[in-house]
Amino acid sequence: MAQNKLNLLELNDFPWNALMAAARAARLQAHAPYSRFLVGAAVLDEHGRLHAGCNVENAAYPQGVCAEAGALSAMVLAGGRRLRAVVVLGDAGGALVTPCGGCRQKLREFGAADLPILIADPQRALARFTLDDLLPHSFGPDHLSLNP
Repeated sequence: MAQNKLNLLELNDFPWNALMAAARAARLQAHAPYSRFLVGAAVLDEHGRLHAGCNVENAAYPQGVCAEAGALSAMVLAGGRRLRAVVVLGDAGGALVTPCGGCRQKLREFGAADLPILIADPQRALARFTLDDLLPHSFGPDHLSLNP
């Protein structure tokens, strides 16, 4: 679905412009001294609140935090438990910057298969996916039985 002419006006089911603005602002706060690859993410929770996060690298490289994980942490801290929409914003020269595998699973913890995920660069939306598009046949909390 990667199309450079994705129109946010056609995606009026969520406050995409506000999510894009939050992800763009978060991206500018990223701590990426090693890769210099800044990423921002914003999520919309079940209460209609926006939460943002940025990537934070660490000299012990695998110990860094992805932007999506930061946004999810902010959501949980604020009392949110369900995702309604996600924006991931990076700048790879027009290439799509989708969530990594670990973040896809983290998003699955709080989002349903039809969760809309908008991929953008600093200037525009590039593509829209569902979580199921990015993580088909996923394992999530609904697979776990609380009854013995």
